[in-house]
Amino acid sequence: MSEPIWTADEIQQKIAGFLKPVLGTARLQVDFEVRPASLDNDLITPDYIVDFQGRDIDLLLEQRAELLLALEQLTLEALRVPHDERYRLVFDAGDYRLMRIEELRLAAEAAAERVKKTGMPYRFGPMTSRERRIIHLALRDDPAVETSSEGVAPNRQTVIYAAKGKR
Repeated sequence: MSEPIWTADEIQQKIAGFLKPVLGTARLQVDFEVRPASLDNDLITPDYIVDFQGRDIDLLLEQRAELLLALEQLTLEALRVPHDERYRLVFDAGDYRLMRIEELRLAAEAAAERVKKTGMPYRFGPMTSRERRIIHLALRDDPAVETSSEGVAPNRQTVIYAAKGKR
């Protein structure tokens, strides 16, 4: 992993400067803490996790965490984090994102087994770029399958194919 872009204090101040007014205006009763990431996970390796807690946490997690992901996206845009560096900062609440990563890993492995048995491609439903990336990373070391992202956002999907020569 490359060097962190910010120290924990710097990123905390930058995120707080943007998010506190947004959360206040939205009247969301949540707090957040920016902490260095210490994940036992080979699929994502962020530098920092922005961990939300509070009375309105369920609102952040409704509709597959749509509001949490929107806050993350807005914050990354406001901080002008380059696209190829966005994996280094992850927003989470109640370990939702970590559980979703494991769910995606298991789904990728099950879909890959199906592709190996049938030879037919498997197409996931539309996902965010971060979720598609998890599918790609989960199967990167499986020589029997290939993955591809297809379509146009917001309907972009990950497709698993039998590897060339295995079709």
